[in-house]
Amino acid sequence: MNSNKYHELGITLTEIMIGLAIVGILLMSVGPSVREILIRNRMIGQINELSAVIQFARHTAINEQIDAVVCPTTNFSTCTTEWNDRKMVFIDLDGNGQRSSDEEMLAGSGNIIATNDLTGPNGTISFQASGAVASPATLLLCHEDNEAKYARALTISLQGRVKLSEDSNRDGVHEDNSGNALSCGS
Repeated sequence: MNSNKYHELGITLTEIMIGLAIVGILLMSVGPSVREILIRNRMIGQINELSAVIQFARHTAINEQIDAVVCPTTNFSTCTTEWNDRKMVFIDLDGNGQRSSDEEMLAGSGNIIATNDLTGPNGTISFQASGAVASPATLLLCHEDNEAKYARALTISLQGRVKLSEDSNRDGVHEDNSGNALSCGS
């Protein structure tokens, strides 16, 4: 009772083509969502890194009871006004807002990634021993697409408190402290 029946196992070319078509359709519908998730995650990562550096400067000023400065820099020696550059934190012993050779750099961060743009004040952010700042500041992070849905902001109040923007009305766009939607302009 030996049976010589052999069954061919495998798939046909038609079945492969149908499978590829289904995978292609799925990728085309999921692709834009994945791109948005990646952009949002990069924006959040960058704004969180910036927030940590600024909050470190404030806490240092309070703990050491001396002025601490955050500023953009290209070489970790001098401050610039280009917020896309790296950032540094230092204790400003001479109160001039610039890092001198005897003023130790306490912390730093990397450049803003090329697809993002960070705008901020035209000078340094200097925290006093009380944790307050001389003038409030807002740092706006935008994606190269300039779409408002990706924009994020950090606001530093006169008291030195750092606040991240949020989408309080759940319309997909973050607002500033006054409730105005963030805009990245064209």
